[in-house]
Amino acid sequence: MQTRRHFIRAALTGAVAVGGCGPGHEPVAGTPNEERNMADHLNVGMLVFPRMDQVDLTGPFAVLSRLPNASVQLLWKDTKPVRDYRGLGLVPDARLTEAGPVDLLVVPGGPGQEDLMEDEVVLSFITKQAARAKCVFSVCTGALVCGAAGLLKGRSATTHWRSVHLLKYFGAVAKDQRVVVDGTFVSAAGLTAGIDGALRVAELLRGAEAAKAIQLDLQYAPEPPFDCGHPDKAPAEIVAKLKATTEKLTAQRLATAKRAAARLKVPVED
Repeated sequence: MQTRRHFIRAALTGAVAVGGCGPGHEPVAGTPNEERNMADHLNVGMLVFPRMDQVDLTGPFAVLSRLPNASVQLLWKDTKPVRDYRGLGLVPDARLTEAGPVDLLVVPGGPGQEDLMEDEVVLSFITKQAARAKCVFSVCTGALVCGAAGLLKGRSATTHWRSVHLLKYFGAVAKDQRVVVDGTFVSAAGLTAGIDGALRVAELLRGAEAAKAIQLDLQYAPEPPFDCGHPDKAPAEIVAKLKATTEKLTAQRLATAKRAAARLKVPVED
């Protein structure tokens, strides 16, 4: 069984010194007129947790690990490998208690997000880091975790299309968009939208030229075989089938969101 599973480690020892993209690749740098954006080193902290969806992490990681003058750490309660909900192994670099101040905090989603919604250790960590971070970036239902930590009150935000209706319980202005930028908070919709969101974050923190260089390095020019990536475009029977398969989890998320609304004193009309 072990030979059929793979573990992803962001660094063999500690944080990844970023600016390149693996053996044989040169660092991705900005143009001289962006030097003012490059002066400060960026500490990027990406939350990992059991039963997350790895695409919420690995898509943005491909972008953010190419930010000039930055380092990335995967953070969790301990450094034991965790499995995403499809079975992919992920190895945290550092414990939450060991993490220093983070300039960019990334909060992914996935079914395991439910276990974080009332976890005071995780929520306190997010709240503390967000208070001094230059940017907080949520992907998919990671927005719900940020909401539970009190970060969405009065902010515009997006999340996976199956959970957009839950954002109001955290005091957010829900936007059914692929990426939403509200000040220092950036949110991306479901899964692959994390790549688009990460490019926007790269632009915010390192300028448009650096973000464009990263996009080119990734050869990110999607041409999906089907125009079926949003319920407004997908056939009705496919939308209905997917809703049915996720009905139980969506109901659970609704119940959790309502408890969060009560705790955060967010008035909501159902």
